[in-house]
Amino acid sequence: MSNNDIKDDDLQNNEKDDQDTNQNNLNFKIIIIGDSGVGKSCLTIKAIKNLFDDFYSPTIGFEFLTYNTNFENKNVKLQIWDTCGQEAYRSLIKSFYRNSSLAILVYSIEKEDSFKNLDNWMNDIKNESSPDIKIVLIGNKSDLESERKIAKEEGEKFCKDHKLSFFMETSAKTGVNAKKVFEESGRILFEEYKKFKDKNKDASLLSISSNNSGTIERDTENEKRSHCFC
Repeated sequence: MSNNDIKDDDLQNNEKDDQDTNQNNLNFKIIIIGDSGVGKSCLTIKAIKNLFDDFYSPTIGFEFLTYNTNFENKNVKLQIWDTCGQEAYRSLIKSFYRNSSLAILVYSIEKEDSFKNLDNWMNDIKNESSPDIKIVLIGNKSDLESERKIAKEEGEKFCKDHKLSFFMETSAKTGVNAKKVFEESGRILFEEYKKFKDKNKDASLLSISSNNSGTIERDTENEKRSHCFC
């Protein structure tokens, strides 16, 4: 066997290893939205870093974070776009809806307006994102029970009426359900990925896009289409 043959074999093995690695890694884009002051950033940081700051400054524009989890031996990375809730940045935020697989819609149980404004945020999702996007509803600051303005049943009803994926109450301060929000979101997207894969069993036609989170690219002879996992 020549040196060139050995190099060719090594190259093929490396390419195979890279393919195996790519097949075991899934990336999904998630956007977090809701009024300013409901604790979107604090909830995300609590889930990822287990940190909480009573004096955390409001997000200006957006922040980007990642949450890693695992389902059925596949590494799932959630690329989280944490957006600000100020009206002045509303038009900027809309650009982040594009290609999002899932939206986490957050209100605070002690801010009545943040619950009333959910319909406005739902309209933004409807107008700016894929019609197949998954949406979850979060009632944050459950540790402020004595100041509660929104009953848990109201959140449950909103979730049911709008056919959202799930609803839960959380606390960024105590950590209640903070990680669970992202674990369950990841699970939903992974299950959608499996459904899509089952419908497209010819692996040669499928590839995970490295720069379009939550999207499968399918090539045919006459066309190339993008499919969202959401």
